[in-house]
Amino acid sequence: SQNNHRRDGAGMKILGLDSSGLVASVAVVEDDTLLSEYTVNHKKTHSQTLLPMLDEIVRMIELDLNEVDAIAVAAGPGSFTGLRIGSATAKGLGLALDKPLIAVPTVDALAYNLYETHGVICPLMDARRNQVYTGIYEFADGKFQVISAQEAISIEEIIEKINQIGREVIFLGDGVPVFREKIEADCKVSHHYAPAHVNRQRAGAVAALGTLYYKEGKVQNARDHQPEYLRLSQAERERLQREKKNCEEKK
Repeated sequence: SQNNHRRDGAGMKILGLDSSGLVASVAVVEDDTLLSEYTVNHKKTHSQTLLPMLDEIVRMIELDLNEVDAIAVAAGPGSFTGLRIGSATAKGLGLALDKPLIAVPTVDALAYNLYETHGVICPLMDARRNQVYTGIYEFADGKFQVISAQEAISIEEIIEKINQIGREVIFLGDGVPVFREKIEADCKVSHHYAPAHVNRQRAGAVAALGTLYYKEGKVQNARDHQPEYLRLSQAERERLQREKKNCEEKK
């Protein structure tokens, strides 16, 4: 059934999940309509919130999950724990319902919140250690365009890129409050900050962008899905440092 997905888009339902950052969000999009969205931006473990949120949406809109065509999930980058929870939830649902998964890059979905913005869009997710998960995007002729693909770089590097492009920019994401002083000091182009309702991860954006991917056939079997971390976790970094130290001691 995973290969028989409709691409005409009529009555197409996409379930969206995003637990990549501080936000936990679940949404259902049918064609160009957001049927429901449940988003919480609160310090709670997503493992305890994501499925209950989905259950609530299913109950409220009387949704039969078997009617969903595919499950779109924010596939990274982001918090390692958050991504693992989102990935495990999406995989579990995909396998149980026999539905394909749509892996949506987290930073792209964040940028997709700002449809038809003039100038360029620059999401900033705080990645700690003075780094951000970021990218640069625009809407040209109504189409979503990636100018610079998502990556993990320093705040200085992304501001330098923005200055080189030399166009008006809108910043959004949980990195904005962290690095706002830096932006104000170093960003040389006209810049703005997205307002509260569109400046964090939203499963509605994941599902909407996922709908475009789905029509293009960009789907995967639930078993094959892996999050895109973009960099090593702290545990992996510490392990590599230990191994390097051990090697040097043996020399």
